[in-house]
Amino acid sequence: MDVLIVEPLEPEVMHWLVARHAVRYAPDLARDPRAFRQALFNVRALIIPPSVALDSQALHYAPVLRAVGRLSSGAENIDTDACARAGVEVVRPVSASATAEAEFMIGALLQMFRRVPVLSAEGLLVGRELGGATVGLIGMTPAARPLAQLLGAFGSRVVGYDPAVHVSDTLWNRWKVEPLGLRELMEQADGVCVMLTYFSRYHGLLGERFLPSCKQSQVLVSIAHSSLFDEMALAEVLGSGRMAAAWFDSLEPGVLDPGRPLHEVDTLQVTPRVASTTRESRIRSAWAVARRIDELLSATPARAEFRPTAPDDPVDLQAGEAPA
Repeated sequence: MDVLIVEPLEPEVMHWLVARHAVRYAPDLARDPRAFRQALFNVRALIIPPSVALDSQALHYAPVLRAVGRLSSGAENIDTDACARAGVEVVRPVSASATAEAEFMIGALLQMFRRVPVLSAEGLLVGRELGGATVGLIGMTPAARPLAQLLGAFGSRVVGYDPAVHVSDTLWNRWKVEPLGLRELMEQADGVCVMLTYFSRYHGLLGERFLPSCKQSQVLVSIAHSSLFDEMALAEVLGSGRMAAAWFDSLEPGVLDPGRPLHEVDTLQVTPRVASTTRESRIRSAWAVARRIDELLSATPARAEFRPTAPDDPVDLQAGEAPA
């Protein structure tokens, strides 16, 4: 089998793949980890949803796997290091969801600016406008470019920070974003959009060093991995009212459990990972993943030889199944 598809695809993309490769569509495998692993034995490419894990153990059952695709931009369910060691390319639609994510963050900012009032000079509680506001972008990901364009159309001042992009990089000028240090950004921004790609070295980056410096009544929206934030520091700035509100498009499991710092913080809003999911972005993502998988399979003929799927267990080639 060439391609195992566990995540629903747009019909036209599915038909395109079926015309080129041997395809099995099996969404039920997402609910059965054992059956999923056993189905990997002769699969050369795989498309999985975020709920299905592909870790080093699962890769033992996939001796001829060459690519794993995911329609959404993240990869938290895929052990990318293990894939690299096994020669498996992780195929993600890096920019397919950029417009969807930018529009989501604009909507979140507009809602928080209006729904979370501030005190006016006359002593009235009033909303705010994006026009004239300073908005900080943390992470120059593909979504940052359309977001900066949309903010510019509103008349916002757009500032940004990315630890991987030097202040002299031409990207800042091309995307019309003013580079600042992280502390300066937090001190000046009325609204903050966090998109920074997560690496372990960034764990807790937005913590007690920077969050207490946030501008009074700042609002924040994040589509990034929540491990970028220190829970206690975030709870303190929200609880004190210094940060007026925060909107996260997903949190790690257990973050809102009783006893955790963010439990029952009423100025924190969480949505279930919807920023990148629109009808249009799903179509773009499906085509991007399908075309890359087609390229890889066309360039790499199926291998005739097999290697054991588990170090000490023989493989029954006649049965075509890896040991459980």
